[in-house]
Amino acid sequence: MADYHYDVVVIGAGPAGEGAAMNAAKKGKKVAVVEDKNMVGGNCTHWGTIPSKALRHAVKQIIQFNTNPMFREIGEPRWFSFPRVLKNAERVIAKQVKLRTEFYGRNRISVYTGNAKFADANTIDVYHGSMSNTRLHAQEIVIATGSSPWRPDNIDFTHPRIYDSDTILQLEHTPRTIIIYGAGVIGCEYASIFSGLGVKVDLIHPGDRLLNFLDDEISDALSYHLRDKGALIRHNEQFDSVEGNERYVTMVMASGKKVKADAFLWAAGRSGNTKGLGLENIGLKPNGRGQIDVDHEYRTAISNVYAVGDVIGWPSLASAAYDQGRAAAAIIASPEDFRFVDSVPTGIYTIPEISSVGKTERQLTEEKIPYEVGQAFFKNLARAQITAEGVGMLKILFHRQTLEILGIHCFGDQAAEIVHIGQAIMSQKGEGNSLKYFVNTTFNYPTMAEAYRVAALNGLNRL
Repeated sequence: MADYHYDVVVIGAGPAGEGAAMNAAKKGKKVAVVEDKNMVGGNCTHWGTIPSKALRHAVKQIIQFNTNPMFREIGEPRWFSFPRVLKNAERVIAKQVKLRTEFYGRNRISVYTGNAKFADANTIDVYHGSMSNTRLHAQEIVIATGSSPWRPDNIDFTHPRIYDSDTILQLEHTPRTIIIYGAGVIGCEYASIFSGLGVKVDLIHPGDRLLNFLDDEISDALSYHLRDKGALIRHNEQFDSVEGNERYVTMVMASGKKVKADAFLWAAGRSGNTKGLGLENIGLKPNGRGQIDVDHEYRTAISNVYAVGDVIGWPSLASAAYDQGRAAAAIIASPEDFRFVDSVPTGIYTIPEISSVGKTERQLTEEKIPYEVGQAFFKNLARAQITAEGVGMLKILFHRQTLEILGIHCFGDQAAEIVHIGQAIMSQKGEGNSLKYFVNTTFNYPTMAEAYRVAALNGLNRL
C-alpha cells in the first residue's frame, strides 16, 4: 500500500471541501483531497445547485419568450420538452468542472479519486470498490462529504416514474402532471420549474404554510404565484405511501386522500453523506440524519477532525458551505482569520426568486422590538418596467428609534443579487447600519437597486 503524508486531508470536493482545501493551501499547508466522483465540484455542481439553477434560468427564458407580446411577431408560443431544456442547462456543469479542476492544479493540491475511510484519527484509506492501495496520513482532517436526498424505505426509487431531487435530473420525458411531496426549498423550486413548463403540479406539504422560515408576506407571495402558474398546494398532509405502474403513480396521504400523476418527486429532506466513512473507527457517531455535530470552530468530538458544509446540517447552502470550509482551514492554519458563519442570506431560486437576510416581522414582534417597514414594489420601478419584470417587492425592516436595519426581504427578479446591498449595510458597525444610507446615497437610474431608496423613503414616511 502506498503511503503519503500531508498536513491536511479534505474528504469531499464540493463547495465546503474546496473552501477548506484552497484556504489551507494558500496558508502554506500541504493538502490532499479525496473525492468519490471522477470530477470535482461535488453534488453542488453535478446534481444540485448548478444544474437546477441553470434549468430554472432556461425555463424562465421560455416563460419570457412565450409571454412577451413582442415575440409574437416571430411566431406562436413554443413548447419545450424537459430533456431538451435540461440538455441546455448541462453546458454549465462542464465549465464549472474545468474551472474548479484548474484551481486544484494551480494550488498544487493532490486530488485522489475514490471512497475515503478512516483507519484512525490521522489516517485515511482511499478505496476503489472493496480494495484500497492508497493510505493518506495527516495532522488534520476535514470532512466535507455533503448530503444526499433522504430516502424512506417504503418508497421504490427504482421505479421509472418515482424520483428524488438527484434523479429528477435524469428525467427523459416531460410529464403532463407531477406530484411533489415536500415544500421546502427544493420542492418549491421544482414546483416553479415544472409549472413554468406547463406541467400541472400537486405540491403536497406537511406544514401549514410554505417556507415558514421566511417573512410571512414573502411566503404568501410565493404561494400566490405558484397557484397563479397552475400549481395546487395541499397543506397539512402527511405522506403514507406511493405506488407506480406503467401509466401513472398514485400517492396516498395519511388523511386517506389519493392523488394521481405521471411522475412523483420526493423532496422531503436530505441526509449527511457519512455512510462508509468509517467514523466508528475514530469514535464518531452521526445523528439519525447522518449529520455530524461540531463546535463553534467546526471541530468534531475528535480534536483534529473537522466537519463542514451540508454534512453538519444548517444552513445547507453552497455559499455557507464554502465559507465554513474556509473557516475550518483558518482554525488549522491561521486562527486569527477565523470567522464563524452565522449570518447567511437565504437565496431561493423559485420563479420569481426570493432572498432575505436578518429578522422577519414575526420574529421582531415576538421579541417586542419596535420596528417599522419600508416597501418598494417592483411594478413602480423604471428598470422593472423596462425589463417587464414588475412582479415582486423589496421590504426593509428597521428600528423606529435608531433606524438600524433589522431585516431585508426581497421577492422578484434578481432578488438574490439585490439582497446583498442591504446585507452590506446591515453588517456595518454602530451608526454605519442605518436606513439613512439609502436616502443619502445616489443610486444609478434606472436600476433595481433603486428599490432601496424607494423603500427607505417609504419607511421614513411612516414614522
